Amino acid sequence: MTLAERYRAVREATAALAAPLPAEDQVVQSMPDASPTKWHLAHTTWFFETMVLGRFDPFHRPVDERYAFLFNSYYEALGDRQPRPRRGLITRPTLEEVHAYRRAVDESMDRFLRSTPGPEALQRTQLGLHHEQQHQELILTDIHHALWCNPLRPAYAAAPVEATHTGPGPVAWIPFPEGLVEIGRAGEGFGFDNESPRHRVFLEAFALAHRPVSCGEYAGFIADGGYRRPELWLSDGWATVRAEGWSAPAYWERRDDDWWEFTLAGMRPVDPAAPVSHVGHFEADAFARWAEARLPTEFEWEHAARTSGDEGHFVESRRLRPAAAACEGAGLRQMMGDVWEWTSSAYLPYPRFVPLAGELGEYNGKFMSGQMVLRGGSCLTPVSHIRPTYRNFFPPAARWQMSGFRLARFL
Repeated sequence: MTLAERYRAVREATAALAAPLPAEDQVVQSMPDASPTKWHLAHTTWFFETMVLGRFDPFHRPVDERYAFLFNSYYEALGDRQPRPRRGLITRPTLEEVHAYRRAVDESMDRFLRSTPGPEALQRTQLGLHHEQQHQELILTDIHHALWCNPLRPAYAAAPVEATHTGPGPVAWIPFPEGLVEIGRAGEGFGFDNESPRHRVFLEAFALAHRPVSCGEYAGFIADGGYRRPELWLSDGWATVRAEGWSAPAYWERRDDDWWEFTLAGMRPVDPAAPVSHVGHFEADAFARWAEARLPTEFEWEHAARTSGDEGHFVESRRLRPAAAACEGAGLRQMMGDVWEWTSSAYLPYPRFVPLAGELGEYNGKFMSGQMVLRGGSCLTPVSHIRPTYRNFFPPAARWQMSGFRLARFL
């Protein structure tokens, strides 16, 4: 597939994810961390117009100069912008005008990519495509939260009703010996700057759970008073539990004696065999302490993932929610897909890390404070977007993403 063909495929996939939403749902914003679908559609377009066409196409003129303020995300070097918590107030341009903006930029990018762009322009285009895939996932996680805020609990898309499972079976512990391991991107294929440079890390002998923690196991933590026991929680985590009134994962509701969950397909009974999702790092850490285990470091996770051939579900499966791990066979399960997995690692630069030059240096590096690393992708992640070295990151209280975890322990 040529770069021009890949560009078109990624852009069409983004539009397809927005298509099931009525126009009124594409402009709603439910919390400061989320953005309206319409804004995602325009922002990813602004990225290509600004970072590629505006830098390398001498014939390009901005479609609308006002869009630089409306659809810049966090690039200080590129000027002022609409504050993130107020993106839902952008009632103009209309949804139709945003689609027209996308078409205009797509036509310009198509012409540009069929010319002879230089290596830097091609690299920025590749970055833009992976950036757009990040926003494909954000479209789903953000609209999930917005629809959950509606008391009618409307669904994003229908999904077949599936039988729940009795359980995925007991956890098997996969051992790994101590030793020096190579961590980070070695130069193969695309990678974000925060995945480099490749470096060595010494790991103590450890074992990793063969699958993520299940909803049934997490329900046991709740039943044992997990959200009422301060000894299980980090100090900031316990303060958050009390301030936010947490008593279960985000989107879980108690109906009589059963747990139900709001999914992108509407309200469903919680599947006890499926990986628990929509928990923050604080909750994952507290569960691990309750289970007399711990969360893996991101280095343990990456080293283990390089040995795993088993993958879970990605957005292409159209499940839009995690599935139970397969019971047959041995070895690690669902290291990729189904749920992003919290690690115990703070999001920090690798040794000798150098951010990208210019405004793109703001893409990752300036967020390396107060965040925790997640690995592996989810059922909302495009399969071509993920790899073992990929480092996602969120604040430890974030729960609106499709985030779960698996356990680790020292040997």
